[in-house]
Amino acid sequence: MFSPSQEEHCAPNKEPVKYGELVVLGYNGSLPNGDRGRRKSRFALYKRPKANGVKPSTVHVISTPQASKAISCKGQHSISYTLSRNQTVVVEYTHDKDTDMFQVGRSTESPIDFVVTDTISGSQNNDETQITQSTISRFACRIVCDRSPPYTARIFAAGFDSSKNIFLGEKAAKWKNPDGHMDGLTTNGVLVMHPKGGFTEESKPGVWREISVCGDVYTLRETRSAQQRGKLVENETNVLQDGSLIDLCGATLLWRTADGLFHTPTQKHIEALRQEINAARPQCPVGLNTLAFPSINRKDVVEEKQPWAYLSCGHVHGYHNWGHRSDTEANERECPMCRTIGPYVPLWLGCEAGFYVDAGPPTHAFTPCGHVCSEKSAKYWSQIPLPHGTHAFHAACPFCATQLSGEHNCVKLIFQGPVD
Repeated sequence: MFSPSQEEHCAPNKEPVKYGELVVLGYNGSLPNGDRGRRKSRFALYKRPKANGVKPSTVHVISTPQASKAISCKGQHSISYTLSRNQTVVVEYTHDKDTDMFQVGRSTESPIDFVVTDTISGSQNNDETQITQSTISRFACRIVCDRSPPYTARIFAAGFDSSKNIFLGEKAAKWKNPDGHMDGLTTNGVLVMHPKGGFTEESKPGVWREISVCGDVYTLRETRSAQQRGKLVENETNVLQDGSLIDLCGATLLWRTADGLFHTPTQKHIEALRQEINAARPQCPVGLNTLAFPSINRKDVVEEKQPWAYLSCGHVHGYHNWGHRSDTEANERECPMCRTIGPYVPLWLGCEAGFYVDAGPPTHAFTPCGHVCSEKSAKYWSQIPLPHGTHAFHAACPFCATQLSGEHNCVKLIFQGPVD
């Protein structure tokens, strides 16, 4: 007789259950130097062969550093809250057979499942532009998924390090809740925004909140690393929804549920839309040469047939070198069609399917970067305030993280068909 585990092992290869995907904003389908190992632009969370979740169990109040070390060295997961030099509360965690845990952070140590580095706007993320001082925590957050349907995913600030510990030092914001359990915030915090109405054509931005180490929801602190926590928001939870945004202070991630991704356009669909536009043979209204969007794997090199656009009016042209308004403003050009003055940039197709709220044709471009996607997707991202630095918020292109500008942050493109 087989034991159940052997039996499962010998069952025909079943598709593993997918909980969802994390997609990093600012990358158009892959990292500039290519996706490698745990460092990539998107990360799929699958049900693990064996549960690795943990849940709180024993609480110890300790007065000597040696004793707290002894507890944290037992090989069990634990969270230490240092209240003063001679008092630490250590909460031990025990195995939870019903959940899977995934950890995200800047550290490349093995407990981190998804390694995230600071996003530099404009996709100029190559090895030369190394961030001198990253603001992303080495063990930034953990996502805990239920192993049984509906596979609910919850987010918690901070992740367990290589010795299975989370340490909140004396300076970290921490407190004891009325029910007696300890909680705290990480230095730069983990912010979450759940969109209103899911991630669909009808979605509207939600309100940014901060998530605590134990998964409670708080209003934002005055600045990112202020000592004083915000107010507890009792009617909101740390459950991730399709389209929830997670900000780690240096990188923002989009959570897509498996079901949400099922209804999202695929890479194939975006490629078909690209071919459809090119098959219509749009032309430069001045040079009358045919324009074509470059293939997805050529998405960083400006090609000869590349469409360019005047972003103030949306007229699409081929590249030309006239219309400069002044020597100082290199990018201010006058459109030969309508005389509007504004930036003139090459157009790039938005290739990361996870950022699309619908499967509409690519008709709109973000300003000032020129990434092109569907109208509903462009309008959705144009109104989302994304955290920037320690206390600013602004709308940004999801494909390259460039701060948006112009009247509506995006523009409808006006293509000219072939004259023949």
